[in-house]
Amino acid sequence: MKDWVCIYTSRKLQDAEMTKGLLSFNEINSVVINKRDSSYMFGYFEVYVNRDDAVKAKYVLKENNRPLS
Repeated sequence: MKDWVCIYTSRKLQDAEMTKGLLSFNEINSVVINKRDSSYMFGYFEVYVNRDDAVKAKYVLKENNRPLS
């Protein structure tokens, strides 16, 4: 994952998945990584995109009023 960058974080899985869907709709490949601790339920879900798509992805999120990480 060295060529991937985190562009969005959320405590809620549904927010991360909605962000992934928005990026997919705009033809940007992304993945959701679960960084939550399963025992104590703290941590985040992170959305990663390829480094080459990061600028476009941040623009899409900004235009759709999604907060950036």
